[in-house]
Amino acid sequence: MRFSGLRVITEALRGNKSWTPHWRNPEPKAHYDAIVIGGGGHGLATAFYLAENHGLRNVAVLEKGYLGSGNIGRNTTIVRANYGLPGNSEFYSHSLKLWEGMEGALNYNVMHSQRGIINLFHSDGQRDAYARRGNAMINQGDDAFLLDREGVRKILPYLDFDNTRFPIYGGLYHPRGGTARHDAVAWGYARGADKRGVDLIQNCEVTGIDVDNGKVVGVQTTRGAIRAPKVGIVVAGRSSQVAAMAGMRLPIESHILQAFVTEGLKPVIDHVVTFGAGHFYISQSDKGGLVFGGDLDYYASYAQRGNLPIAEHVIEAGMTLMPMIGKAKLLRSWGGIMDMSPDGSPIIDKTHIDGLYLNCGWCYGGFKAVPASGWCMAHLMATDTPHEVARGYRLDRFATGRGLMDEEGTGSQHNLH
Repeated sequence: MRFSGLRVITEALRGNKSWTPHWRNPEPKAHYDAIVIGGGGHGLATAFYLAENHGLRNVAVLEKGYLGSGNIGRNTTIVRANYGLPGNSEFYSHSLKLWEGMEGALNYNVMHSQRGIINLFHSDGQRDAYARRGNAMINQGDDAFLLDREGVRKILPYLDFDNTRFPIYGGLYHPRGGTARHDAVAWGYARGADKRGVDLIQNCEVTGIDVDNGKVVGVQTTRGAIRAPKVGIVVAGRSSQVAAMAGMRLPIESHILQAFVTEGLKPVIDHVVTFGAGHFYISQSDKGGLVFGGDLDYYASYAQRGNLPIAEHVIEAGMTLMPMIGKAKLLRSWGGIMDMSPDGSPIIDKTHIDGLYLNCGWCYGGFKAVPASGWCMAHLMATDTPHEVARGYRLDRFATGRGLMDEEGTGSQHNLH
């Protein structure tokens, strides 16, 4: 089923009674050419590109719940390519290009809105750091503009520019950044993968990984054993638990990151805005809710919820930046399980077990990385070689110390990233 404006109008007039399911609900087969563990954005994108780019269609995605029940539906929907370090900058630049062509490739509206991102700075030192980052972005081929105080005021007049502690000096403007509808991204990739023959198997929890003489041969699940010569672990905050089934101990800590949304309001925030003096970011959804978040909860957990002290901390930062949001009522909050790596950058690599592949360590960058992550993971699983834009995302860099990517300059401590 293809989408078109005429089809949408026709279905609306007919009471939306003729839509068909977007993907099948198959029973698992006994054998596949490849298995992707994890039915989130990264896992679904991996399966889609395995079929689309490499012709591997006898593929299964195994999801213990329903598709999109993890972090892909529990984030603040920001899309950007404003990284400064080699190894990261080319990867996220590639990802942004895929975002820009995603709706055409999937024939699905993911509500990608390039409304622009403005990262505020509040000191001379921050200005210098953002100038360097902006130049790195331009050298990579992406867009960046350094705004002074009045330049920011013209775009964001509602901010508190004269806050005594954190006056706004200016901002780094990334016009091609923006947001997308997180659920729709999962649905679009799921629909595209299913259309290309991939089996999307929900309510199928992996309980074991079968290894024979150093080679993966399949997995054990709550719906029986499934054999495959290639298995990809793409489960975000659950990476350590799933990898342990194969006897692996990963350099990953799982922490909670909360997000919040207010009641629906009239359009007031046209961009994505980040607070440079604290970890706070905000945008407005198509439904009118203000979507925002901040720091991790700073304790290891697998619970998809947060605690009140961090909620207070995030809201304090929001009030410091734009006191007007104090009049909005908070509608709901949720938590995502973040797979935090020691250097704040991801892992897309083969493991020491032949046929077992790993995709994790996305920290705060998971949503915006979805298309490039799937693209590169599919390339790795299909060819056994890393994609050129993901060559730095090696697992062994944490054992050797070579090639660490400390994008934020905060050291090798998981929860500081």
